[in-house]
Amino acid sequence: MNLSDLNDVAVAMVTPGKGILAADESTGTIKKRFDAIKVESTEESRRDYREMLFRSAEGMSYISGVILYDETIWQHGKDGTPLIKLIEQAGSIPGIKVDEGTHPLPFCPGETITTGLDRLADRLTKYYAQGARFAKWRAVIDIGNDIPSMTAIHVNAHALARYAALCQEAQIVPIVEPEVLMDGDHNIDRCYEVTRRVLNEVFRELRVQRVALEGMILKPNMVVPGKKSMKQASVQEVAEKTVRLLKECVPAAVPGIAFLSGGQSDEEATAHLDAMNRIGHLPWRLTFSYGRALQATPQKAWSGKAENLAAGQRAFAHRAHMNGLASLGQWAAELERKAA
Repeated sequence: MNLSDLNDVAVAMVTPGKGILAADESTGTIKKRFDAIKVESTEESRRDYREMLFRSAEGMSYISGVILYDETIWQHGKDGTPLIKLIEQAGSIPGIKVDEGTHPLPFCPGETITTGLDRLADRLTKYYAQGARFAKWRAVIDIGNDIPSMTAIHVNAHALARYAALCQEAQIVPIVEPEVLMDGDHNIDRCYEVTRRVLNEVFRELRVQRVALEGMILKPNMVVPGKKSMKQASVQEVAEKTVRLLKECVPAAVPGIAFLSGGQSDEEATAHLDAMNRIGHLPWRLTFSYGRALQATPQKAWSGKAENLAAGQRAFAHRAHMNGLASLGQWAAELERKAA
């Protein structure tokens, strides 16, 4: 393992003014997104959509890295150019999602474990040869009656750390993603408490398994109330509680934190990131690693039609620009309305 090179990649992934595009939707997930815009999900249509994003010169100027799905990393554009080369030509770093989804956790009703560690070392070698320089693994923690259990927190943290160690051994920067879901009716303080337990266990496991913190990126949820909570939170409250929690749990050796949007609206995710960066005096860089919050508008504008290519790219460029500004603490709601 060359830690200096890993650190260089990790630092580049959180370049000020840029963030990470999560274009790693599974075939099943992107089918649901395409169904909503009445587009048939085929290998070709998925390729065309992602190629549209990667060829958006303006949009990609705000993207430091792209998380790909296994299908995409091997695909070529209509002119024969490998999609991974389009990402590199845009000045971004190619990455790959390597987990294989969640499965029910034995003896823990309502909880899951993420799988995919078997043969991961072999897959990482192939992905590195193809050009991937970072990877992503998502663990899912739900909040509900009597959950999360310590069992679910521990086994998912253990798997995240094993994945991270295998990545670094393969000279690939791991994005460590422990996501506490916002689907329930819990308040913001309950989210804070659970996320603190999760992050503490994740970093304990990372230390046990000798993962170099300087060569990784953390991708956590923000501290937000559940979507069904009777009491929602202001942008400032989310920002202050998220930053306070991260300062409590995340060592300064970690180069950067790239948030997931977790079901927030486009503008909510942007506003929260901006407010956190305005707090300042942070030991790590804060940026975005959004999927739906970057892509929902471009998908709708594109709608699978070649004549809508430019409209889709404009929509993507706008959302990427807004989040790039938020990563600098320079976004304003007026910019959204002005664009509209």
